[in-house]
Amino acid sequence: MKLISWNVNGFRACLTKGFEERFREFDADVFCIQETKMQPEQVTTSFEGYTQYFNSAVKKGYSGTAVFTKTEPLNVTFNFEGHTDEGRAIIAEYESFRLVDLYVPNAQRELARIDYRMQWEDDLRAFLTELDKDKPVIVCGDLNVAHNEIDLKNAKANIGNAGFSYEERGKFDELLAAGFTDTFRYLHPDQKDAYSWWSYMGRAREKNVGWRIDYFLVSNRIAERIRKAEIFPEVMGSDHCPVGLEIDI
Repeated sequence: MKLISWNVNGFRACLTKGFEERFREFDADVFCIQETKMQPEQVTTSFEGYTQYFNSAVKKGYSGTAVFTKTEPLNVTFNFEGHTDEGRAIIAEYESFRLVDLYVPNAQRELARIDYRMQWEDDLRAFLTELDKDKPVIVCGDLNVAHNEIDLKNAKANIGNAGFSYEERGKFDELLAAGFTDTFRYLHPDQKDAYSWWSYMGRAREKNVGWRIDYFLVSNRIAERIRKAEIFPEVMGSDHCPVGLEIDI
């Protein structure tokens, strides 16, 4: 099975920047996007052979997730308890696994939203571990954290900043310890300069001054089935690039 995840930083804008062509080129079994910044009625795009699901924030033009899938899920739900207003999670149940598409809240400048982020992390971890008791879980999306120093260009300068705070990295440690595997690091433990997000400032993408904050995680018990875990920095259209997973499941 081939899965793609991409923070498109505005789906309507990304559609004008070649999204449909990239979508068809990937030919993924499941294609997840984050930060759609729209309500479902604001786009008429559909893709032949795919069923699509949108989860939008109450606040218009903000956050949002979507899933496009060749195989219709057994069940699809949105969000999890305590976090229902921002359209940040879609959960699709298939016969042999559950997929969770996430757009994790940003802690914001000077960690203004860190308390909410910590609550989100605790609630998410409890939710995922409960799901994992029933079926293996594949988690994808913009998790808004660079886990270790290898996962961003200027680590020392960013210690304590949003996305690389001790608090956020600690919660990522806790999530992995709860039974999940970072698929990219599983196959590429020492690969440097592998990033999925770049600032629009200072020609950061051209210089590859980036962060790896977009992930596929899987339940530990299916980690041995991972075949490929990739990042596609050559794909333009957003300040993020797509990430991919191929897994036997």
